[in-house]
Amino acid sequence: MTPPITKYTKSQDINIAYQVFGSGSIDLVYIPGWVSNIDWMWSCPDLVEFLLELGKTFRVILFDKRGTGLSDRVVELSTLEERMEDITAVMDAVGSKKAVLFGHSEGGSVSALFSATYPNRVISLITFGIFAQRKQSENYPWAPSDEERQKLYHMIENNWCSGKMDLEILAPSKAKDIEFMTWLISYFRYGASPRAALKLTKMNTEVNIIAILKYIKVPTLIMQRTHDVDVKIAEGKFIAEHIKNAKFVEFTGSDHLFWLGNKEEVLLEMKNFISKNQSDFKPKKSLITLVFGQFLSSIQKNTTDKFLHEIVRNYGGSIVCSGEESFIVAFEVSGKAVKGAVALQENLKSSNIQSRIGLCMKEALRKEEVSLCKEDKDYLKLILSKVGINQVLVSQGIKYLLSGIAFEFIKETSIFNTNTQDICTFYKVERISQKPNLKKEKLSLHKLNSDSFVGDIFKIIHQHIEDDSFGIEKLSKSMGVSQRQLQRKIKELTKKSPTQLITSIRLKKAKETLISNDYTIAEVAFKFGFSTPSYFTRCFKKEFGVNPTTFQNKKNSEMVNLQFLMS
Repeated sequence: MTPPITKYTKSQDINIAYQVFGSGSIDLVYIPGWVSNIDWMWSCPDLVEFLLELGKTFRVILFDKRGTGLSDRVVELSTLEERMEDITAVMDAVGSKKAVLFGHSEGGSVSALFSATYPNRVISLITFGIFAQRKQSENYPWAPSDEERQKLYHMIENNWCSGKMDLEILAPSKAKDIEFMTWLISYFRYGASPRAALKLTKMNTEVNIIAILKYIKVPTLIMQRTHDVDVKIAEGKFIAEHIKNAKFVEFTGSDHLFWLGNKEEVLLEMKNFISKNQSDFKPKKSLITLVFGQFLSSIQKNTTDKFLHEIVRNYGGSIVCSGEESFIVAFEVSGKAVKGAVALQENLKSSNIQSRIGLCMKEALRKEEVSLCKEDKDYLKLILSKVGINQVLVSQGIKYLLSGIAFEFIKETSIFNTNTQDICTFYKVERISQKPNLKKEKLSLHKLNSDSFVGDIFKIIHQHIEDDSFGIEKLSKSMGVSQRQLQRKIKELTKKSPTQLITSIRLKKAKETLISNDYTIAEVAFKFGFSTPSYFTRCFKKEFGVNPTTFQNKKNSEMVNLQFLMS
């Protein structure tokens, strides 16, 4: 078959390359994984066979995400939301009002967010080899560790599309097929430059879609192979368990690429699933982001409206309610909500009006039709009670969707949501200061002096001790050295990896705080960046040989005895 004609459409100011083919009456949008090149797809017989079979049942829409393949290269990182809007742009360009979304690997994350945000445009969601996050945590232990991600960064930076990339793990069944492996290396090379691939990989490391899974209500099929090395089978099961009525199908084999191995079974499962879920689903609600706040200075309602209408005009929100003391504005996407909230806070501050602003996600019929029950209002009030004067606070779920946005998120507090029975972490939002992008100089002997180097490391870690997103990437930027140099030097001087050192310092600070007896163990855990009290307890016991409860009780007993002796 002659490859379809490649066309272009605009997503904001970015040119997105797309192709359309097939004779089916149902639209299917394929959202590729890590990197892609829609022209080069047609040079792989196995993939062509799969696509042509899809084309018998569907009108298939292919595209390259921004920064990859034939689409515009982008200088800055793109958030998951921005890549989601590439789907919208392509569907609009081909006149597709509603489609099946088929997301592979990282493309599954984008598809999931789209399905939660725009369910009225989704017939069904189908994924293969999807992950919810790419950073290991207590509640998601299957993701790569920080050290494994660092190795990947190094490989991309120094050995992109060489024989050292170890692409065989993506296609074990084709590992000895020289023709296929040559194509796969070329596919990645034509899909992204080393710099673009590295930026995309670092952004994916910070992405976490767990918080939005519960908002996906479209018919969903999650497919995975049993021995996939790149994305573990447990990850697919975890995601399916967190999406209402999702169907999980496990295939034998170890290929991460869906068009290899038992691809006929994959195709049959897709066709059967879609045939049963074409028209029954009618979305009632979609995911929105609420921006809400209090005015702490005396302000008239017409002044309030002026400020609110400005952010609605610039960022596309919808005013839910406003008064002389408070307001609520709804947005379809979190990125615009954060930009609007920060702009509002800055405008208010420049007019000498003090405020508190919070952001969280919620389901609603539409952003223009938000209704809040008493529990919702109480929760918003609780959030605002934790917001500092002239601060903007966002929920953890929003932060995870916006990796790559030009804002910094600094951990501020944790709040218990009585509606969901969940503890949610909130982050203060600040603009990233625009400093000159000077080239990093090579480390001098003075810079690597053991005393000054370790002293600077400890100082920076202590400054970010309560920021749970602080890791080797931020530490290396603060030190002005490469991540590889940082790893090597810290290991040499402390016998620990950077991640181990950061955790160790957090634990020592947590230990000091427990002695003061001003906080509960759960409060200390969240204060110093641990995801749950149980995870904190395990780390604490591993570091000090005693669990925090026993330690705190012992210290309290010692204090009582001391007071008795002093009396």
